[in-house]
Amino acid sequence: MQELTHDNVVRAKIWTPLDLIEESALTQIKTMMTHPRLFQWVSIMPDVHAGIGATIGSVIPLRGAIIPSAIGVDAGCGMCAVNTNVHINDLR
Repeated sequence: MQELTHDNVVRAKIWTPLDLIEESALTQIKTMMTHPRLFQWVSIMPDVHAGIGATIGSVIPLRGAIIPSAIGVDAGCGMCAVNTNVHINDLR
């Protein structure tokens, strides 16, 4: 996992190699990182790619705001949440 900062604050956590992210998606990530209602950080998943207005494969937690178009118009394109018996301490 890598982190991107803005104004010396972690604003994005990225679960894919940074050099594999296309430039247009990276531009969208940097824009999302500066949203005034951002709560904590933007999470970038391994399937990240450019979308319309926001990247596909990202989670943008906001406080006091909703951005309907932030889904990036590609919902469900390959990632899913699965409950497992793997514990965080088992991961490197």
